[in-house]
Amino acid sequence: MPIWYDPLGLALGVALDQFLADPRSTAHPVALFGQASAKLEKSLYKDKKARGVVHVVVCVGGVTALGVLAQRVPSRAARTAVTAVATWAVLGGTTLAREGAYMADALERDDLERARARLPHLCGRDPAHLEAPELARATVESLAENTSDAVVAPLFWGAVAGVPGLLAYRAINTLDAMIGHRSPRYERFGWAAARLDDVANYLPARVTGLLTALTGPNPGRALTVLRRDGHRHPSPNAGRCEAAFAGALGVTLGGTNVYSGRTEHRPTMGEGPKPDVRDIRRAVRLTRAVSLAAAGVAVLTAWTLRRARAPH
Repeated sequence: MPIWYDPLGLALGVALDQFLADPRSTAHPVALFGQASAKLEKSLYKDKKARGVVHVVVCVGGVTALGVLAQRVPSRAARTAVTAVATWAVLGGTTLAREGAYMADALERDDLERARARLPHLCGRDPAHLEAPELARATVESLAENTSDAVVAPLFWGAVAGVPGLLAYRAINTLDAMIGHRSPRYERFGWAAARLDDVANYLPARVTGLLTALTGPNPGRALTVLRRDGHRHPSPNAGRCEAAFAGALGVTLGGTNVYSGRTEHRPTMGEGPKPDVRDIRRAVRLTRAVSLAAAGVAVLTAWTLRRARAPH
């Protein structure tokens, strides 16, 4: 069945995310997917790459097939409604901006304990011993990377691959968050999830970098830092987002991070001082600007693809 390109459905889904955001409920579709994939992991797990490949194929293939079935509803209005709900389910832009604003408020009030307790909502860094400057850097870096993961990438795949693209991307990204990180348990089993996430985010991360430069306060500097430093991050994709944010905001990102007792020393990106508390709200504004631009580009892309496929 041909892909159903639905610019109106994407636009309505973005609007739903603005008004409803992500309800913190185990009944949320992404939470339900996570629960199902965790149960499957219990029966499939072995410390082998092949088992991880099977796990990814079943999980991602299942939700992709669900997306194909969902867009087979006969009514055009029903397909638009399905696209809108699917878009809302996979987007996290409004929640991301709210988390950034929450961190800014906590640090502006010098409430380090509240900020440390909230940081795990944004990233996997160990917050126990982080002071305000490192909490601010972690927040800005997480806002940069998650602008791609939570907004630009799902909209990209929704624009070019319809509902199946929306659901498949969110499944891939969720699996990466669950089992794609390096640890003794997931070094082999999580390999396929991590690599597939790298592939799915390759183009969206670069789109995020460009949109950040175009919508940020200093396009020239953002593009310079993006070109110069984007490849220095250990992730093939996150560095593009973080470098563009660093250039746009005039700060330096990168440094030493601790994840569950594992220490990583990452190269620095950007020019200027390390981010402080004031830079968090600037990063939140930039996240919102990039999200709005991404929504516009996605709607226009879907409209163009629909026009191109329409009979003349």
